[in-house]
Amino acid sequence: MSKNKQESKPAVQVKQLTLWEKIVRHRILILMCLPAIIYFIAFSYAPLPGIWVAFVKYNYRDGIFGSKFIGLDNFEFLATSGKLLELTKNTVLYNLAFILLGNFLAVFVAILLNEIQSKWFKKASQTVMFLPYFISQVLVGILVFYLLNYDTGLVNGILRNLGVAEESLWQPYSTPGVWPVLLVIIYLWQQTGYNSVVYFAAICGIDAEMMEAAKVDGANGFQRIRYILLPSLKPTIVVLLLFALGGIVKGNFGLFYNVVGTNPLLYSTTDIIETYVYRATVAEFNFSRASAVGLYQSVIGFVIVMVVNTIVKKIDPDYSLF
Repeated sequence: MSKNKQESKPAVQVKQLTLWEKIVRHRILILMCLPAIIYFIAFSYAPLPGIWVAFVKYNYRDGIFGSKFIGLDNFEFLATSGKLLELTKNTVLYNLAFILLGNFLAVFVAILLNEIQSKWFKKASQTVMFLPYFISQVLVGILVFYLLNYDTGLVNGILRNLGVAEESLWQPYSTPGVWPVLLVIIYLWQQTGYNSVVYFAAICGIDAEMMEAAKVDGANGFQRIRYILLPSLKPTIVVLLLFALGGIVKGNFGLFYNVVGTNPLLYSTTDIIETYVYRATVAEFNFSRASAVGLYQSVIGFVIVMVVNTIVKKIDPDYSLF
C-alpha cells in the first residue's frame, strides 16, 4: 500500500525561470561574453541596413537611402563582364587549396609538436612557425619580388652565378602557370603556424591517461596518432572546415594584391573577385558595385555553409554547427 502511495506522488515541477532571472543567474558568463556581443552587434548587425547600397546608384549628396533605386543593375556588372566564371573559379579553387592543404598541414604540425619531448625546443619551434603570421602582406610582397624578380632577384642571381644563360632564367612575372603553386606555398608558409595552435590546444585537452594506457598496452606512436589523436581532433577539424567553407568565395585580397599586383599577364590564373572589383572600383569609384559583389559573396557563402552543415548533420549530428 505504501509503495502505491509513493508511486502516486506527483512529480516535482521545476520552476521556469524568466529571462531576467536567467540573466541574473548567468551574469558572470554574460559579462565575459559582453565584448564579443558588442563586437558582433557593432560590426555585423548594425551595418546590415547598408546592404541597400547594392541596389541603388549611390551618390554622396543623397546618401544610401536617398539614392536612386536601380534594382539588380549593379549585379549585372558581374554577369555581363564576361569574367564572372573565371573570377569565381579562381577564387574557389585557391580557397579550396588553402583550406584543405592548410588544415592538413596544421594538423600535421600540431601532432609533430605534441610528439616533441624537449619543452624548450617545442616552445622555440612554435615561436618560429608563428612569426610569419605577423609579417605584413606588404612586406611579404616585397620579399617575394626580391626573390623572383628577373633582373635583380635572388633566384636568378644564383642561376647566373651557376652559369645559366639569360634566356633560360626564370621569369615568373610573365608566366601565369607558376603562380597557383607559388601563392599556395606563400599562404601555407604564413598561416600554418597560426592555424596549428587550435589543433595543438585540442590535442592538449585529450586525456593523458588514455594515451598512457595505450602506450602501456603496446601501441606505438603511429597507432596512438591514428586511433586516439585523429579521432579526438575530428570534431575540431569538421567545425573549422565548416567555418572556412563559409568564406570560400571570398579571396585573400592582401595576399594576391601585394604579391601579384596589377600585372595583366598573370590575370588568367591570379585574378580573383576582390582584385577585379578593386580595380573596377578604383577606376570608376563605384561603391554600389563593390557592395553588390560583397553581397553576392556573402549569399553564396551562406548557402554553402547551410548545405554542408545539413550534409554533416545527416552523417553525424554531433559534428554539425547547429
